[in-house]
Amino acid sequence: MSRRAKFVRWLTGKYIKGLDVPHLPVEKARAQFEKIAGSFLIRAKGIEVEQTQIAGVDVDWLRPKNARKDKVVLYLHGGAYVMGSPRTHRQLVSHIVRAAGVVAVLPDYRLAPEHPFPAAIDDAVAVYSGLLESGFRAKDIIISGDSAGGALSVATLLQLRHAGVPMPAAAVLLSPFLDITGSGESATTRADRDPWFDIADLHVVADYYCPDESEWQNPLVSPVFANVAGLPPMLIQVGDDEILLSDSTRLAEKLEAEGVEVELEVWPHMWHVFQMFIRKMPESGAAVRKIAAYIQKRFS
Repeated sequence: MSRRAKFVRWLTGKYIKGLDVPHLPVEKARAQFEKIAGSFLIRAKGIEVEQTQIAGVDVDWLRPKNARKDKVVLYLHGGAYVMGSPRTHRQLVSHIVRAAGVVAVLPDYRLAPEHPFPAAIDDAVAVYSGLLESGFRAKDIIISGDSAGGALSVATLLQLRHAGVPMPAAAVLLSPFLDITGSGESATTRADRDPWFDIADLHVVADYYCPDESEWQNPLVSPVFANVAGLPPMLIQVGDDEILLSDSTRLAEKLEAEGVEVELEVWPHMWHVFQMFIRKMPESGAAVRKIAAYIQKRFS
């Protein structure tokens, strides 16, 4: 791990622990997340931001200068289903799409606990369908997301498959939160290495997002339990030090077993959504460049 990464790990661990979602009022946690994102996450240069609506959902469009306008990344932000917004993720997504040379759309999907499962999935499906209706072909769209947004990406694909809607060109998942039951072995084996989370945090988030515990293994709630046949190719990036590592490895194993092309990258010494810190450490920049190259390859 680079010296800069060690410092960022310490600094961001302190900030994220300060969010303390299990013990803070949701509105306060949201406000702190917005403040943290705005304080040290810097959007890439040359990005035009337009706020509009698709299918009744507020969205941000990010348009890099000279980007292809016929290819789009539908990006679903993370935030444990209870916080986050296009604003907290403009920085990360702006660097990805500038490097890839395409545009992005970030839905401001509804959050729990005010809007529990399946509201966020419904919003994501609506935006995807809206993109198709506006003239984008399915092969011109890549769906992506980090953490809870990564799980929403897979749940959206499952809903699209069920409805017979054409699949996007690919999916890109960053530290996806695919199992709200926390049943993966990394919840234990990485417990002393994860600088941000512990297993108790997952259970609080689960209660917010899906109050009915009998639904926690529903594949739309915890996509790690899904039948993944027919899903599009995927790139999955995850840190080796995070308690959610097993979410990614289990999904990759299921995709491989079904013959779905998947690229799994486990980044040594890295933590949850380390890609956020592209301006702060070289590992993040390298990961974002790999994501951009994957997007270009899939769109080509």
